Amino acid sequence: MTKKVILTGDRPTGKLHIGHYIGSLRTRVAMQNSGDYDPYIMIADMQALTDNARDPEKIRHSLLQVALDYLAVGIDPTKSTILVQSQIPALNELTMHYLNIVNVSRLNRNPTVKSEIQQKGFGQSIPAGFLIYPVSQAADITAFKAGVVPVGDDQEPMLEQTREIVRSFNSIYKRDVLVEPEGVFPPKGEGRLPGLDGNAKMSKSLNNAIYLADSADEIQKKVMSMYTDPKHIHVADPGQVAGNVVFTYLDVFAEDQAHVAELKAQYQAGGLGDVKLKRYLNEVLQAVLTPIRQRREEYAKDPAAVYDILAKGSAKANEVANQTLAEVRAAIGINYFD
Repeated sequence: MTKKVILTGDRPTGKLHIGHYIGSLRTRVAMQNSGDYDPYIMIADMQALTDNARDPEKIRHSLLQVALDYLAVGIDPTKSTILVQSQIPALNELTMHYLNIVNVSRLNRNPTVKSEIQQKGFGQSIPAGFLIYPVSQAADITAFKAGVVPVGDDQEPMLEQTREIVRSFNSIYKRDVLVEPEGVFPPKGEGRLPGLDGNAKMSKSLNNAIYLADSADEIQKKVMSMYTDPKHIHVADPGQVAGNVVFTYLDVFAEDQAHVAELKAQYQAGGLGDVKLKRYLNEVLQAVLTPIRQRREEYAKDPAAVYDILAKGSAKANEVANQTLAEVRAAIGINYFD
């Protein structure tokens, strides 16, 4: 049976948090271990530089941190190809070819990019590289002929733009060179964890995240500071479950959902304090994150070995991307000297 090719990855702008774990990492590991897929997992440093070009040290430092997080959660370099985007030159040329068949108005309509531009406060000073990064993502996906792309719900517009580029390219040059990808999304309700403060988004910039690398003490401290129900002042007071971040996390991480249901009923009736509830969540999270942290600490003892994994994965990815680029050049007719 031919394995389906996967392409997925992350921007190296810092260590990964449990939102990444729930939103994508856990799915990648499961798909990798199923034996049905050939995963390419990219550390997208070029994409990270689109809005961090003046702080490249941040990206260089984060590259190793993201690689450690990958290995710690169970991404296996013997089963998945872990690569570094900037080390695959073919991606740049593919991006240029695709830009020639995408108009500026289409780039401006991408709702994910529009939202991120607003969040980052670019105003009229939008880096050109940032505006076109959906096209760069299309190059990443098509370079490896990925038919499956595990992403968060907010990335659907990116996939749709990739599909448009694939259809346009194959139609214009009358060759079925590129593969149209499908998205694999997290189970409903698990696509994005809220921040510890109740903010709809967990993010590094908002300082409201639990990281895969956090110590046991750091996790406990963060859990005990989590947003619950501000009107639940006394233990005897009835509390709200909806919007209560502790229960949101328990819904995702706790194995014993029958017990979580009991806790919800008790909390809503009154008689369950926030401290006791948070202590239970801490136990749940420690059970999930302790083995991940321990594996991460072991890999961190030998960074040279981690870089070697990245170098070997990038070399393999280069061969595949160069083959796709050769087919693209042939389709366009610019393979003059072949």
